Amino acid sequence: MTLKIISATEVLFQGEVDTVTLPGEKGRFTVLNNHASLISTLVAGDIVYGNGSERSVTHIDGGIADVDSNIVSVCVY
Repeated sequence: MTLKIISATEVLFQGEVDTVTLPGEKGRFTVLNNHASLISTLVAGDIVYGNGSERSVTHIDGGIADVDSNIVSVCVY
């Protein structure tokens, strides 16, 4: 699936991943391939993403996530 993490000033990450864990307002949740469509607000915490055993972390202060058709779009602040 494609992950896009963007802020108001730059693209923080854009690429193919097999898992994304996000800090949702009601708790952390993980998105995998073919996940159901959703929109969620995000709170301060870490976005953890990657392929296989390789993982990357991006700390955010909050934002919104949109999941649809194997595209995860995250707008952060």
